[in-house]
Amino acid sequence: MSHKQFIPPKRTLMGPGPSDVSVRVLHAMARPTIGHLDPQFIMLMDEIKGLLQYAFKTNNALTLPVSAPGSAGMETCFVNLVEPGEKVIVCVNGVFGKRMVENVERCGAIPVIVQDEWGAAVSVDKVEVALKENPDAAVLAFVHAETSTGVISDAEALAALARNKNCLTLVDAVTSLGGVELDVDGWGIDAIYSGTQKCLSAAPGISPVSFSEKAVQKIQKRKFPVQSWFMDLNLVMGYWGSNAKRAYHHTAPVNALYGFHESLLVLKEEGLDAAWTRHNYHHEALKVGLEALGLELTVDEACRAPQLNAVRVPEGVDEAAVRTYLLNTFNLEIGAGLGALAGKVWRIGLMGQSACRENVVLCLEALDSALNNQGYPHKAGAGVAAAESFYEQ
Repeated sequence: MSHKQFIPPKRTLMGPGPSDVSVRVLHAMARPTIGHLDPQFIMLMDEIKGLLQYAFKTNNALTLPVSAPGSAGMETCFVNLVEPGEKVIVCVNGVFGKRMVENVERCGAIPVIVQDEWGAAVSVDKVEVALKENPDAAVLAFVHAETSTGVISDAEALAALARNKNCLTLVDAVTSLGGVELDVDGWGIDAIYSGTQKCLSAAPGISPVSFSEKAVQKIQKRKFPVQSWFMDLNLVMGYWGSNAKRAYHHTAPVNALYGFHESLLVLKEEGLDAAWTRHNYHHEALKVGLEALGLELTVDEACRAPQLNAVRVPEGVDEAAVRTYLLNTFNLEIGAGLGALAGKVWRIGLMGQSACRENVVLCLEALDSALNNQGYPHKAGAGVAAAESFYEQ
């Protein structure tokens, strides 16, 4: 077997992640590699920390990128904050809430599950009851934007309930950071994690996290050692802390962090409010286009995540065949449903660089063609026309 360079095709990424990465970020990743303890790299680490604090809207000193994807950010939060035997209230309204439960169990803790339907927001009322019935709960964990369903839950209200019960909050912001309003300090969130490959539009492989002073105190006063050496923040603080001389912990992914830094610069230049507005604006254009094609979004408008659109697959349409057609004919990637929604929805991402007029129009044109290929009755061209009309208003 002969081997040769791998040259990937040029795709348009409109699935649940990764999102399109700009040429600017890709160029940043191609800059010369330097050592992870090089004084210049230490300066870059400080910049990344400051830009991350801006993105999360926090002054938390312990704000850093974990050198691994969002799932490792999730695990970092759980293994540091949750001790064996503790009770953790976990909100489950999709795949990633279920993963939180697994993390709690692997920490030797006791999950108290607040269950809501897939496609519905976490019930604030149910959480309030759970907190009253479990006054000894150490942590409340929930997903801000559930990637499997496209639902936004009320993080501000949930965090306020936990704070009133002296319970720490642990929040999944993998799909929400940079795409919708998020205010870590203003809402009183204690631990939060995200990913680089969604609304931040950097390459996959890094997970931003942030911990409040209250959370840091709990980490430092643990009765049991953190079960993961690599994710033990008592050790990581020595590398990502604010000391002039930093202790070696691991070899940071230097070039990936160049790209992440560039993506955070892009976000800062655009501004948080502008980024949130842009995601919603292009979501509205996509929505009117989908409706004109006879397609419907599965999530109620009141709790719909603009950056992750779950679209109901019409009766008689082959869900997987449509995705394959889009990929092969238009070089366009959209996502399948997960878990309870497998085979029932398409997940269309409008995240970061992917949230733009060009992508919305391409997606509607491609879906139009795919539905025609499947013999699904609809008005040809109506989706693009509706979106263009929205943009021209």
